[in-house]
Formats: sequence, structure tokens, C-alpha cells
Amino acid sequence: MIAIVILNWNGSAMMRKFLPSVVECSRGLGEVIVADNGSDDDSLEMLEREFPQVRLLKFDKNHGFAEGYNVAFAQLHDMSEKGLAPRYGYYLLLNSDVEVTPGWLEPMHDYMETHADCAACQPKVMAAYDRCRFEYAGACGGYIDRYGYPFCRGRVFAVTEEDHGQYDDVADIFWATGAALMVRTSDWHVHGGLDGRFFAHNEEIDFCWRLRSRGRRIVCIPQSTVYHVGGGTLPQDNPRKTYLNFRNNLTMLYKNLPEGELQHVMRCRTLLDWVAALQFLAKGDVPNFKAVWRARRDFKAWKHGFDDDRSLNLRLSTPDSIPERCNASLVVNYYLRHRRTFSQIFR
Repeated sequence: MIAIVILNWNGSAMMRKFLPSVVECSRGLGEVIVADNGSDDDSLEMLEREFPQVRLLKFDKNHGFAEGYNVAFAQLHDMSEKGLAPRYGYYLLLNSDVEVTPGWLEPMHDYMETHADCAACQPKVMAAYDRCRFEYAGACGGYIDRYGYPFCRGRVFAVTEEDHGQYDDVADIFWATGAALMVRTSDWHVHGGLDGRFFAHNEEIDFCWRLRSRGRRIVCIPQSTVYHVGGGTLPQDNPRKTYLNFRNNLTMLYKNLPEGELQHVMRCRTLLDWVAALQFLAKGDVPNFKAVWRARRDFKAWKHGFDDDRSLNLRLSTPDSIPERCNASLVVNYYLRHRRTFSQIFR
């Protein structure tokens, strides 16, 4: 059984629009569950009235994306132990603004059932409002470059490709999108779930890095397709999103980079982050300039709180390198060599 968990915060309109497809297309393999992150709109009343078949977990505050899922899965695990819920073999994190398609669960479930070395997977993620184009948050599976910049099969920085079947093979990836992430229940609990301190952004990449460094595989199953609105919580250029992305990305690097790379990568990131900040300033975008500055300041202030995590991650890492981590620079390839697609960069 798959626990399909949608984390909601004031998303009544989104759920009313997209939840019917999830309920209809998940019968048999999955139980649909909404974990409400302390909403103060009419989400709870709407769910109880219009979707009585959906299990509802109610939180008294907004825990954020990362800790919200940690709390939800801890509750489900406890309920399963007490016989109040099924014993789920898999958890599936699903955004409230995702439209699923008939048969979306079977390809992912079947692959996981026959590949015990695989910890997590994701479907092909297409844009809900441009349905022939990959969606920014996940596309056809995620990778990172040497300096921590994420990109995907089908998306490099803000450039998304049209889908012509070029990524229709099942592929090992570095990270699976939190918009539609299916993970083996045992891997979630053994390897610690999401880092709640991140609140939101980069937490799924950090979790997947932990899995990959410990020898567990992550794949994209493009035979499963979903459509994602994206940006439903914060717009792409929102200073809060900029702040969380920069702070959390630096923290993720600090937690996971091999010892021999840490100083070099962090020195390069200092330069690259300030270039990004000055670009904001040159465009007159002072709020996002300040967001980058605050992110770097706050990373320095809290990074040693992650020393134990770093020690554990390095101790449990396998000696093999991770092939889905690109050794090149995404910035150099994109801006200097004008390579704008995944196939041009990751050969």
C-alpha cells in the first residue's frame, strides 16, 4: 500500500481542483491522505464535506514543507503500529497543485517492487499550463553540478524543454522532486527523512544526496506522468524563496560534500553567490539582493549546528563517487558555452 500524502496549507482551491484526479487515479494501490499544516482558510471544512473518503491529519501550526512531512509520516507510522492505518510499503509526497493521470502509480510501484536497491523514484513532471513542456520543479529527474546547482532532464536553470520523448527511458538520477516523490518507507525511517530545519526548498535534494551517498538508487519513471502547476506557494522571484534556496543550498553542501572538496566548492560558491546578488542589484531588485546577503549571513551563523550531520553523512558514505553528480559547472556551461539543455551539459 502507498500512502499518498498531500501537505496542505491554505490550499483549499488547489485541492478542490486537483484532488479529484488523485482520488480517482489512485484506487487500489494508494490511500490518499491530506496533512493540514495549520490552515486558516476553509480547507478542513471543504475536505470533510467534499472528500470524506480522504484520511485527514490535522496539525496545530505550519511546520513548513520539510518538517510537515516528517510529522505526517511519524503519525502514520505510529497509527500503523497501533493498527489504525495500513502498513504502508511506500510514502508518496505529492504537491496539492499536481494533476495525476490514469495508471500513474503502477509503473513506479512495479519498478520499486522489482528493484530492491532503489530507495525512491519520481514520475515525469509536465507543466499543467503548457502540457507539452517539462515543468520546472523536477521535469524528468534531477541532478546537481559540482557547485550545488540543481538541474533536470528537461530543465536547466529557468529554461524548460518541450517533451519529444527524448527522456522516456528509466534513468538513475541524483534527486527526485518533492512535488511527486515516492520513497520506500524503510528508507525514509532508516535514513532520517527530510531535514526540518530547512523549512522548504532543497530539502528533497539533501535527502536524496544522503540516500545516494549510502549506495541507494533513485530513478525517474517517465512511463508515469503528472502535471504540476508550480509556484503555488511562492513566486519564482519572491525574496523569501531566494533566501531559502541560497541558505539551504549552502547548508546542503556543507552537510554532504566530501572533505577534499568542501573548501574549494565553498570558495567558488562565495564568488558565484555574490555575482548573483550583484545581478539582482543591477536590475534594481534590492529585496532579492538582500535575500542573498541574509542567506549567506545566516548560513555562517548556523552551519556548525550541522557538524554532527556532516560527520554521520561522511561516515556512512560509500567510497564510490555518485555518477549523477555532474563534475562540470552549470554556470560555465549555461552562460559561457550557451548549453541550454540537459543533453548538451550532461553527456
